[in-house]
Amino acid sequence: MSAPAPGDVTDVACLGESMVTFRPTRPGRLAEVPSFDRGIGGAESNVACTLALAGHRASWVSRVGSDGFGDYLTGAIEACGVDTSLVGRDPNRPTGIYFRTAGERATSVDEPEGDEPLAEVAYYRQGSAASAMSPENIAPITRTEARILHLSGITAALSPDCRALLMELTEEREGRPLVSFDVNYRVNLWQDAAHASSVLREIARRSDLVFVGDDEAEAAWGITGGPEAIRAALPEPATLIVKQGAEGATAFTRAAGADEAAYEKALKVDVVASVGAGDAFAAGYLSATLRDLPPAARLRHGHLLAAAALTVPGDLGTPPARAHADRLAALPAAEWETLRLGPGWTTAGASGEVVTT
Repeated sequence: MSAPAPGDVTDVACLGESMVTFRPTRPGRLAEVPSFDRGIGGAESNVACTLALAGHRASWVSRVGSDGFGDYLTGAIEACGVDTSLVGRDPNRPTGIYFRTAGERATSVDEPEGDEPLAEVAYYRQGSAASAMSPENIAPITRTEARILHLSGITAALSPDCRALLMELTEEREGRPLVSFDVNYRVNLWQDAAHASSVLREIARRSDLVFVGDDEAEAAWGITGGPEAIRAALPEPATLIVKQGAEGATAFTRAAGADEAAYEKALKVDVVASVGAGDAFAAGYLSATLRDLPPAARLRHGHLLAAAALTVPGDLGTPPARAHADRLAALPAAEWETLRLGPGWTTAGASGEVVTT
């Protein structure tokens, strides 16, 4: 896709690494799976793709290698309607790849209790083109020419240069876009947990809108006690969204010097794969923010786009048509809380059909 014309403003610029992802063609451990399907995976490019598919102008800012995987990534992301003109090519470093099974990504080095398996993930991203992103080689659209700049803690984990870039982008300055930051704590990407805790907290404090899971807040910062305790520890962002897993999400929005809190229950979903749901939630919330919808509606749109991702095997779901999403988001609480969505619900919605209980 060509770059925006001079004077045009991108709705959301999403900066971060995307990788070629290989998903097993059948259940099992990586050691046991004989073949894989190829796709794309990256928190920030997931957000950009979802926003573009939902009708917004989105750009993905990153670096890839001068290799076939770089060609595939940029082509696949561009096919979603995302502007990739600001993706740099590195002739000396490769495009990152990874292999994964189904399941949740870990926020702890310990195995979880219960029957839900953790995702088995094998990353091949050390020394990747994206890990060399720095304030010197990233285009200036991220500084002035977007309504929202979306970042994540994954980028901060990649290298000292990437951390320097995020610190530069979150500096207070005239004309800075609204900075959205998804904490996205990935324990296996950090060598030092204490350093991760400090870096992620600092970037969150410098951002305008922050997404964090209650499990991430406990793992990264040792914060327990629910959304209110997390808000007390992070009072700086104008908006803080605390994701509470399958229960729901709470948004704290500062207005006239005081916080207003909104809570919306998550939808009941027939889950196919959980990877990518957090990115889709962020995209839904940002989409509703761009439309200046009230906080509760923003949370509901986040839940709806998360449900679109949860009901497909890959990282990206097809968002429902805007009219369909608006109709569901406007349901009375009793109907919202009994709604159940399964595979195919976003396209079935074109004829007004959804899975309900």
